[in-house]
Amino acid sequence: MSIDWNLVAAVGMPIVTLFLGAFINHLVESRPKLISHLGFISSHRLEPQADGTLGAIVNTHSVIIKNTGRKAATNVRLGHNFLPNVNVYPDVAYEIRDLPGGGKEMVFPTLVPRKEVSVNYLYFAPDTWERVNTHVESDDGPAKVVTVLLQPQPKPWLLRLVWTLIVIGVITCCYLFFTAIRSLAT
Repeated sequence: MSIDWNLVAAVGMPIVTLFLGAFINHLVESRPKLISHLGFISSHRLEPQADGTLGAIVNTHSVIIKNTGRKAATNVRLGHNFLPNVNVYPDVAYEIRDLPGGGKEMVFPTLVPRKEVSVNYLYFAPDTWERVNTHVESDDGPAKVVTVLLQPQPKPWLLRLVWTLIVIGVITCCYLFFTAIRSLAT
C-alpha cells in the first residue's frame, strides 16, 4: 500500500495551521493574567504581662497579587471573611466594600501589566490566615493561585545547556519518526 503524501499534506496542513494559529494567538494576545500567592505566614507571642499572664499572640500573613499579562487588569477584587489591620505595598489606590454576606472586599481599580501589589495583614489569635481571605478576581475572571516553594535557582548557563539538549532531542526524535514512516511507506 502506498501513501499519497500530497493528499496527506492537503488534508493535514489546514488542520495543523488551525491549531498553530490558535496557539500563537493565545501566546501573543493582549489580556490580563492575574496570579496570587501567599508571601509569608508568621505568628509572634508578645512579652508576658506584669501580672504573669501570657502575652497575646499576633499573627501576620501577606497576599501578593501580580498581573503577568500584557493588558491592565480592571477591578481587581480581594475578598475577606473579615478585614483585620491591613497594609498595602506599594501605596496604590483601593477601596473597601461591604459584601452582602458580611465579608469585605478590597477593590483595586486597575493593576497595570507587570505590577505587583502586596497586601499585609496583622491580627490576633485565635484567628488564622485560612479564615481571612476568600477570593482574588478581576473583571476578566479569577486569579490563578500559585503555590510558592523556596528553592535554589539553577545557574543561567545550566538552563541554556538543558534547553539545548531538549531541542537536540526533539529534532532527533522528529527525524527518527519521519525516517521510520518513510521506510514503512517504501
